[in-house]
Amino acid sequence: MTKDKKILYLSTFGLFILSLLSLLLPFNESKIIIASIIVPLTFFICYFIKKRNILSINKRQVLLLVVVIALVYLMLLYVSGIRFGFYKSTPLSWLSFIKIIIPVSATIVASEVIRRVLLAQNNKVVNVFTYISCVLIETVLFATIHGINTFNMFMDFMGLTLIPAITANILYNYLSKRYGAYPNMFFRILLTLYPYFIPFVPSTPDSLVSFVKLILPLIIYVFIDVLYEKKKKFAKAKESKLSHVGTALTLLVMVAVIMLISGQFKYSIIVVGSDSMTGELNKGDVVVYERYEDQIIENGNIIVFEKNNVVTIHRVVDIQRINEQNRYYTKGDANDANDFGFITDSDIIGVTDFKISYIGYPTIWLNNMFSN
Repeated sequence: MTKDKKILYLSTFGLFILSLLSLLLPFNESKIIIASIIVPLTFFICYFIKKRNILSINKRQVLLLVVVIALVYLMLLYVSGIRFGFYKSTPLSWLSFIKIIIPVSATIVASEVIRRVLLAQNNKVVNVFTYISCVLIETVLFATIHGINTFNMFMDFMGLTLIPAITANILYNYLSKRYGAYPNMFFRILLTLYPYFIPFVPSTPDSLVSFVKLILPLIIYVFIDVLYEKKKKFAKAKESKLSHVGTALTLLVMVAVIMLISGQFKYSIIVVGSDSMTGELNKGDVVVYERYEDQIIENGNIIVFEKNNVVTIHRVVDIQRINEQNRYYTKGDANDANDFGFITDSDIIGVTDFKISYIGYPTIWLNNMFSN
């Protein structure tokens, strides 16, 4: 192995370890710590690893395009505030500059410079570890796993932060290899730091924002690919068709899962975590349910409801109309007695549609792991 290759692998491995360890840091301190390490690492990589020029003639057009897309996204986000309302953001101060704005900006710029240099080496192993490292660095800017001690917190971390970072970095790698580091720098800084410069921020649900962040990079990827890479794409169609199909299917599955988990759309999913409905719904089944919007509930329907902060899937066994209020009495098929008390329309989350057997067991195992 040559000296240059040793330095390349050492730098890539160092970036990976840095990004991995940064996930364990307390969130409030993580930004300053990772910035103080990644900036010197950037100088090391730029000095010792050979840089290569980008041949694309569309760099300025793509830079302008992604900036415009970022601004349009922010405009639409604030328009959604008409529906969801606004809250007052953190006031801009010298402390926020020192603890947040400067470290985050430095981390984004440094990581994009590193990404550009490492991807330009056209080494598959380096490409894979660079992608993983950049995903983790992107994640740390919004959340870390420090302090996560419940299953719900872990799922929030996965769905709201990690999975959107995975799809975002598919776009960032694509842009970096073809158009350089600047489009990613401007795009990421705009979408990460806007709350610190605008006094009011929309109260759009986190799950909905994460869903948009999941699909937006994919839309940009396809749009730029069609707009500027059409000829190259046509020339290499046979070679890359299968890989593109595989990537597209994977991303579609991820989008579908996020849509179902988010609870912001008509259909959602929930994992059966007990044996109370054994026979009809077994432990480990994933149930797809339709969001309740005043549908007619009848005896025998299996519904998803929340009572005393516990989400339950049980069957309706009796309905009574008292004082202009519907009272639903429920029971687990495998239970000997009805559930205590009753629920009303406001407690109902959804009406079950169909199930997928057993695929929810990993979720149960994770939940048990956090419970121990």
